[in-house]
Amino acid sequence: MNGKMKAVVKHHRGEGAQLQVVPIPDVKDDEVLIKVKATSICGTDVHIYNWDEWSASRVHPPYVFGHEFSGEIVETGKKVTNFKQGDYVSAETHLICGSCPQCLTGQYHICENTKIIGVDTQGCFAEYVALPAANLWRNPENMPEDIASVQEPMGNAVHTVLNGDVAGKSVTVIGCGPIGLMAVGVAKAAGASQVIAMDLNSYRLSLAAKMGATSTINAGELNPVEQARKLTGGHGVDVVCEMSGHPIAMDQGFKMITNGGRVSILSLPVHPVTLDVTNDIVFKGITVQGITGRKMYETWQQVSRLLDSGQVDVSPIITHHFKLEEFEKGFKLMNEGKCGKVVLHP
Repeated sequence: MNGKMKAVVKHHRGEGAQLQVVPIPDVKDDEVLIKVKATSICGTDVHIYNWDEWSASRVHPPYVFGHEFSGEIVETGKKVTNFKQGDYVSAETHLICGSCPQCLTGQYHICENTKIIGVDTQGCFAEYVALPAANLWRNPENMPEDIASVQEPMGNAVHTVLNGDVAGKSVTVIGCGPIGLMAVGVAKAAGASQVIAMDLNSYRLSLAAKMGATSTINAGELNPVEQARKLTGGHGVDVVCEMSGHPIAMDQGFKMITNGGRVSILSLPVHPVTLDVTNDIVFKGITVQGITGRKMYETWQQVSRLLDSGQVDVSPIITHHFKLEEFEKGFKLMNEGKCGKVVLHP
């Protein structure tokens, strides 16, 4: 398809982004062209927009960023046989090599040569995006476009929570950004006996309650470790899902975990974090997991089924909708912490 399209472009190595008119991407033989219906802003996009140390070391402007979306296929490459025009899709955002030791043993989500759509390649903050057919996920026809656009980040929450048993256990989610909020809903749906949500932001803690948190802790007002122990009979929580990346919050997570518990870390601290390894990890005999991406495509099946069945309702998290041209409003709200998930509509 020839022509031009509107897109949000990370235009320079500095703060901000621009709405530009750019060429509609060409489609390779193994790719499809998708008309974007809804695209949501991720914390990673905020890092890129703000131009922090991580983004300065990783991305290379100018390029179209954004990686969470839903849309309709409008063109297919010559070698694409399993998708057709009109299919309603979202996409796994990790582009893998297929030949490293991890890929060869089925651990695609930790491919050592992973590239990420909208980080290392052209993204979806645009009217159209071209992607490999191998990365597509076919959406249920009745799934709303905004819900379908947040399946990718929900996959992070599902992978974090369900990478171990949670049924009948106490779970603390540290950091109630959108993925943390999704983790609250997933833990509740998976049968956790308690879901404790921890944050400094009262607005997001109120969203956590809507997502099923049995208790909320404002870490700026109460001692989170003391409160978590009080809620668990003095023993500490069974599972900690670390979503904040804040050094103090991470240390508190390790201090509130019970002996033999599990700490799953999805967050990306900007700087090294100091922990009491001896007392909070070794002597407690806990399991510590680094979580990256989603299991391909086991997690996508879990996400789609949890949403389609109604066991997890993410609609309370989707708090704002804007036209693509109004992207700056969305990033402002994200930086202020006055929103859940922000969805843009090209």
